[in-house]
Amino acid sequence: MNISKWLDKKEAEGIDVSQIVLPDDLVNEEAPDETIYFKEINTCGILCTDSHPFSTVERFGHWYYCRGRGKEAGPHTTKPQWWMLTKDKDLAIKTAKSHIEKG
Repeated sequence: MNISKWLDKKEAEGIDVSQIVLPDDLVNEEAPDETIYFKEINTCGILCTDSHPFSTVERFGHWYYCRGRGKEAGPHTTKPQWWMLTKDKDLAIKTAKSHIEKG
């Protein structure tokens, strides 16, 4: 089963999937159909292994997986990852942009 079908099944069961945690096996085995938006704030450079603020929107079938980490003072972040799943592309992009522009 792929992510899109799994989400459709959960939604049909009456579950609010907007904040559902995707099963690791689905996330690790399926690449997104496309990445719609991506922005990372990394002033350290590509060799830095610390966590940096980012926002992304990825499409899986007709679902959009919007996620990221918020900004803090300085180049790194300890904030937990946020996410949202929706069928609304515009909402997903707006949400991702608003999270990375905060701070």
